[in-house]
Amino acid sequence: MERAKLLLESPVFSIEAALKAEEFGVDRIELCSSFREGGETPGAGMFSFLKERLSIPIFVMIRSRGGDFFYSDNELSAMEKEIEILDSIGADGFVFGALNMDGSVNGASCKKLVKKAGSKPCTFHRAIDVSRNPVEAMDEIIQCGFKRILTSGGEDTVEKGLPVLLKMLEKAGDDIIIMPGGGMEPGLIEPLRKSNRLKEVHASCKMWEEIGSNDEKEGQERKPAKRLTISREIVEDFKERL
Repeated sequence: MERAKLLLESPVFSIEAALKAEEFGVDRIELCSSFREGGETPGAGMFSFLKERLSIPIFVMIRSRGGDFFYSDNELSAMEKEIEILDSIGADGFVFGALNMDGSVNGASCKKLVKKAGSKPCTFHRAIDVSRNPVEAMDEIIQCGFKRILTSGGEDTVEKGLPVLLKMLEKAGDDIIIMPGGGMEPGLIEPLRKSNRLKEVHASCKMWEEIGSNDEKEGQERKPAKRLTISREIVEDFKERL
């Protein structure tokens, strides 16, 4: 029996990386800003520019700041406003997550944000990996109305969290999509396929590209700048295995 094709989502942090993602064969992008903070809400102008040029779906990170996932009322109100604005200009889906101080899912806040998104699908992001219990957290996340969970199984990487990820995939059934992500590598596809519930994976496929610069002063060496982008080779490796 032929195995079902899996979907590849990639997080991108720049216009160039987003355009390359579609060119190289990525099925959907998660558009973010602030790579070093782990992802924050991108600008509406950047989103609009890409929406006019890409045919693949664009899910948008909704996160008012880096750090923890314990948001104040003001921060949550700002996140609602960000969803409203980005929804109005064509966002295909949203990615966010909020926790209580005890590590449980902040169901009340998440329900408000999901409601604000209307018919657009929402992903609960890797806040689940620092929650009290990722497997138990699934029930609350499903009740909030999320369509998928991005997770590394409560560990730093998919490889380390593989046993828990397989439990989550089985528990999810048809109620929600479990999308493994976080240090995701092509070689992890086969171990994850032990669950016939695997439908999507999240992988940055990232690389750091050196950017040369001209210096008018002859003989003066300058350290090359580095720019985060996406690798054609890694995307193609994933697509072949998917």
